[in-house]
Amino acid sequence: MTRSTRLLLLVLVGAGSALPCIAAPSPAAEQTVQPQPRATDAAPVLVTARQWRDMASDGARLPVFAREQARAQASVRAAMRAGVEVPVPRDPGGGASHEQHKRNYQAIQAAGALYRLTGDRAYADYARDVLLAYARLYPTLGAHPAGRGQVPGRLFWQSLNDSVWLVYASQGYDAIRDTLSAQDRATIDRDVFARMAHFLCDESADNFDKIHNHATWAVAAVGMTGYVLRDQALVDKALRGSKRDGKAGFLAQVDQLFSPDGYYAEGPYYQRYALAPFVLFANAIERNQPQQHIFQRRDGVLLKAVDSLVQSSYGGYFFPINDAILDKGLDTEELVAGIGIAYAQTHDAQLLSIAQRQRRVLLTPEGLGVATALAQDRAKPFAFGSVLLRDGAQGDQGALAILRSGDDDGQTLVMKNTSQGMGHGHFDKLNWLFYDNGQRVVTDYGAARFLNVEAKAGGIYLPENGSWAKQTVAHNTLVVNETSHFNGDWKVGEQHAPTQLLFASGGDTQIVSARMQQAYDGVTFTRTQALLSHPELRLPVVVDLLRVAASAPARYDLPLHFNGQIMQVGFKAERALTQRPVLGKANGYQHLWVDASSDASTDTRSLSWLLAGRFYSYRFGSSAPARALLVESGANDPNFNLRREPALIQRVDGQANVSFFGVLEPHGEYNGTAEYVHGANSRIRAIERVRGDDAEVIVLTLVGGQRIALAVADDADAQRTHQVQAAGQRYSWRGGYARFDRAAGAR
Repeated sequence: MTRSTRLLLLVLVGAGSALPCIAAPSPAAEQTVQPQPRATDAAPVLVTARQWRDMASDGARLPVFAREQARAQASVRAAMRAGVEVPVPRDPGGGASHEQHKRNYQAIQAAGALYRLTGDRAYADYARDVLLAYARLYPTLGAHPAGRGQVPGRLFWQSLNDSVWLVYASQGYDAIRDTLSAQDRATIDRDVFARMAHFLCDESADNFDKIHNHATWAVAAVGMTGYVLRDQALVDKALRGSKRDGKAGFLAQVDQLFSPDGYYAEGPYYQRYALAPFVLFANAIERNQPQQHIFQRRDGVLLKAVDSLVQSSYGGYFFPINDAILDKGLDTEELVAGIGIAYAQTHDAQLLSIAQRQRRVLLTPEGLGVATALAQDRAKPFAFGSVLLRDGAQGDQGALAILRSGDDDGQTLVMKNTSQGMGHGHFDKLNWLFYDNGQRVVTDYGAARFLNVEAKAGGIYLPENGSWAKQTVAHNTLVVNETSHFNGDWKVGEQHAPTQLLFASGGDTQIVSARMQQAYDGVTFTRTQALLSHPELRLPVVVDLLRVAASAPARYDLPLHFNGQIMQVGFKAERALTQRPVLGKANGYQHLWVDASSDASTDTRSLSWLLAGRFYSYRFGSSAPARALLVESGANDPNFNLRREPALIQRVDGQANVSFFGVLEPHGEYNGTAEYVHGANSRIRAIERVRGDDAEVIVLTLVGGQRIALAVADDADAQRTHQVQAAGQRYSWRGGYARFDRAAGAR
């Protein structure tokens, strides 16, 4: 399904039977349902009647809002022509029944909005008919027949999707509830919404009370249903957990899942997914219980979450760390909701530039506000910048470091010094990514999953997500003895986060450093990365220094996963031309073919590649003899589930302590249309590492003879002094780092 079909208030409806499909009663479905609504008032509460009237009056003259309404009308009219189809649940994600129930909640929501915006009773009647069909079906259902490995739902294979259904259907029902007869309203209240809330909250209490994105959807669904049904007990459970003791529920999730900077524990991809229930339910709380001051909680952390999510992107796409689908970005439906609601609270004109990119709004008061501001040309460019997003509820569980240079298509260095990220986290402490020229240059695989593609395991995470995508060797960080961090146990990983050592942004030297202990027994590794600009280098370069200290000798592998066509291999290597050996047997190594390998050496080496008309040269070395391996993913993949992607691996054997160092340089231009090449050769002639007593210096020598030296101390203490002697030069400085530039021929 395309992005446009999934927007919050849009509906994609396929052809279907004009008659509802109703299941026979299931013994498993015989259950006690509680509680009944205590009030007869049926006026809308998620969006007030006055707000609906304002939207109906003003929306048509605002191009973005009017276009959204027209699209919704076309979709719902198509659904009405097709008739009501409420099938017996049978399929996993991507299957026919799954997709139909998904279309139905979209239709219910959109039809409710259109009734309020147009006054056309046909929309309300259609939503009523669909909900009455669910009222006949839902009491007959037990656990979903395709439930596997997750908490099974009733309508869907996992209860998460049931929660999503209820979040959106409750909005549509709220808009039409006062149009129903007392009998129809009681039937739908009891047999759809109260039953579903009871299932999610009481029958699935363990899931409901988790601090996790699945539970966020569940508490939002139950809480919004509670407001619609005037059932304060449901609202209280949603806010404070099924036991109403404050140890779980929405407020606990707000307090525990976000850092003080608004970074979400599971990473940007799941921050995007969880953002919708967070902001939609928060908006409902603000309307119905303003005394909660929900948008001020923790210094406005929900609003910070919107900003930090936008910052966690490049070229419109989120950084694909942890379990992530590469094509999710700023135009995703959840962020449309987030931008609208955040703008309503802050009136930050920078958010409007993201709305311009999205070209979408919600059919809500918040959407009307964005559409009005856009029509008045109030948008200002969003300030994408170098930021450190702390991780952990107290901000003490590492951080996501983002260093930027240039415009939107400029250079962005991302260093992942975050906590594990729970079950969706990958084993990649101190991993890094690099973007340039609008492209992913140093890459992260993301997740091995084809979302909602039934042919690929029903759209769920593939086996290769565990055997490859999560493994450390699939990332750009240290692997010890061919095993993954924390031996591949995320629960152990949750107990150990990196230590953020330093971060400095702005100017010609931007730098970040972090240290990791406990990823491997007896091993500590520290990584420092810098984004350096220099007049002789047209574009900034990345300097990378990774220092390992261990209690015993080991095998160290340091992969670099890159995107592009290899231009030149700057070292002697034996090519695997007639056979393609596999690098290892487990922990992701079984998925790597070896295409070339070198002998061990302490000489510096280079590799260059071409991507989207720009050249990239990587010069690298180590303090101990290292082999260089060129590999490609895709081995031992009988179902062709993996993308074929190249990587360079530096391998050091039999050492306890070692330093890896390198520099990545973007340069030049290739234009196949105009048939020219400029600057294909690197502007860096050499890279050298020098070790002192308590620090290291990386020296870059440019082709013109100029030198750039980056000095990095073992201790990031800002007051300590350090000194290193290198090539007849003495480097002295105070603090965790320093930069020394020398002109050609200077001493």
